[in-house]
Amino acid sequence: MNEPNQTDLVFQALASRPRRLIMDLVKRMPGCCVNDVCEHFEMSRIGVMKHLKILVAAKLVLSRKKGRTRELFFNSAPIQMIYDRWTDEYSAFWATQAVDLKYKAENKAKTVKSTKRRSTSSATSESTKQKSTSTRKKKVAR
Repeated sequence: MNEPNQTDLVFQALASRPRRLIMDLVKRMPGCCVNDVCEHFEMSRIGVMKHLKILVAAKLVLSRKKGRTRELFFNSAPIQMIYDRWTDEYSAFWATQAVDLKYKAENKAKTVKSTKRRSTSSATSESTKQKSTSTRKKKVAR
C-alpha cells in the first residue's frame, strides 16, 4: 500500500516543471545523452540526473546504454495509458451529454428563429394592412 503504483509515479514525474522540460527536450532530440540535456539547464548535472531518475522510474524516459554514454528516449505510453483510463471510462457519458446539449441548443435556436420570423412577418403584414387602409382613406377623402 505504501509503494506508489505506476500511475502515481507518472503524476509525480509530471508534477515538476524541470522534468516536463526535460521530457520536451528528450522528445525533440531522441537519442540525446545526459550532457545534451544538462546544457539547457542552470542546475548541476547531479540535479538533472535526479530528475532523469524519476522520469525513468515513471517510464516516461527510456535510457539505453551505448558505449560510455546513455541515450535517452521519450516514451508516451504511460501518459497514453492514463488518458485511456480516464477518457474511456467517462467519455461515453460526457460525449452523450455534449451531443444532447448541442441538439437542445440547435432546437432552441430554430424555435427562436421561427418565432422571430412569424412575429416579423405578422408585424410586416400588420403595417402593410395599416398603410393600405390609410392610403384608401386618403383617396376616399379626396
